[in-house]
Amino acid sequence: METLLRAELDDEDLKCLGTGGSGCISEGLIYQTGTGQKIFVKVNNKSEARQMFDGEYRSLEYLYAAGIIQVPKPIKVIDLPEGGSALIMEHVEINSLSSQAGKLGELMARLHMLNSELLEKSKKMEKYVGKAGQLSPVTQFGFDINTCCGYIPQDNTWQNNWVDFYSRKLKQQLDMVEKGYHDREARELWSELQLKLPTFFDKVDNILPALMHGDLWGGNVGENKNGPVIFDPASFYGHSEFDLAIAKMFGGFSSSFFDNYHKLLPQSPGFRKRTDLYKLFHYLNHWNHFGGSYRNSSISTLSRLLK
Repeated sequence: METLLRAELDDEDLKCLGTGGSGCISEGLIYQTGTGQKIFVKVNNKSEARQMFDGEYRSLEYLYAAGIIQVPKPIKVIDLPEGGSALIMEHVEINSLSSQAGKLGELMARLHMLNSELLEKSKKMEKYVGKAGQLSPVTQFGFDINTCCGYIPQDNTWQNNWVDFYSRKLKQQLDMVEKGYHDREARELWSELQLKLPTFFDKVDNILPALMHGDLWGGNVGENKNGPVIFDPASFYGHSEFDLAIAKMFGGFSSSFFDNYHKLLPQSPGFRKRTDLYKLFHYLNHWNHFGGSYRNSSISTLSRLLK
């Protein structure tokens, strides 16, 4: 790996400092360049790794360009001679989220508001041109590349309507459940729920696309001396509430996170019910990743949404 990275980065003095931040899907390695900069390299030897890392690179690129919350700056995706790929990025010191939870809530709200602000500017200026390196306003839901939540690729094909886009995300997960488990109860509950989906948004004002992290659980956030940090994104443009659902599922976020978020983006009518609707995606995604231990959570959520 060291020889490959030296060639790819044109740096003969690069050296490995050890492992760091490995997860259940990819291995993490830390290197130091000849200029003294630290870089972090995620390595995965599966054939699907290139698509996964291309999506993560693009997600980090967008979040970095937003300039609101710290993220590692992406550098390059490379293919490995023995198979698989590696994602090279800036190394950022990250500690567990604690004192900066409230600040993270505020910054996530600002991130979710950014595209709406860009759209408003573009309406006021006939020939709106953003600064180089900044994001452009987006009017549809989706992304310009498929991203992976875990290792499962998400279809991010652009869609004008959020309900249609999210329905497709759920259907993709339920199609995988059907293929892997042939679960009759899940199939029957989904056939009812998909007809009901528009009703969850009856009292919501016009939903504008917001840049998502996409996998905002406690293991993908942290802090350092410069403030909150987010990483391992699976971004797309969607409904701002989507990012909050997984934040409520596995711990890691104190009440100050949500309080500060909602000071800037207050809850809309039906918020709690839609939180369940957005949790459903993640329960299904975990069922497809990790097996039947997530079946009960998926089925109970489907049933609760139909009441």
